[in-house]
Amino acid sequence: MFRNVFRRGQSRVVATVAVTLLALSGVFCTALVQAKSPVTNSQETIAVSQLPAQGQAMMTLIYQGGPFKFDKDGTVFGNRERFLPARQRGYYREYTVQTPGERSRGARRIVCGGEMPAAPDACFYTNDHYASFRQVVR
Repeated sequence: MFRNVFRRGQSRVVATVAVTLLALSGVFCTALVQAKSPVTNSQETIAVSQLPAQGQAMMTLIYQGGPFKFDKDGTVFGNRERFLPARQRGYYREYTVQTPGERSRGARRIVCGGEMPAAPDACFYTNDHYASFRQVVR
């Protein structure tokens, strides 16, 4: 008889602990997602004239349709982090903004979106390898 009472009491304790842990994990996960959210304001802009010289040159090449130095330039940018406005896959393309003295492609990019790569609807500049973006205004 005491065994059944103990088991019932133990079950309640286990259930209470489980519910508490579940609630805490929800709070923790929400905080983690918010911490990973972009800290940039989608309204932040940068004029073409404010881009580094290599960025200005890349903007010219984008509107000319190339030629581009790196094979990766002009390839589809997935926007997996969803820092840019949501669009269908294939809408965004990425381009390297060379960093003087850097042997690899470096961290700077221009990502442009539109149906026609040489006539993009919008372009965005990142100097921190996609961690933040500023819309390029002409």
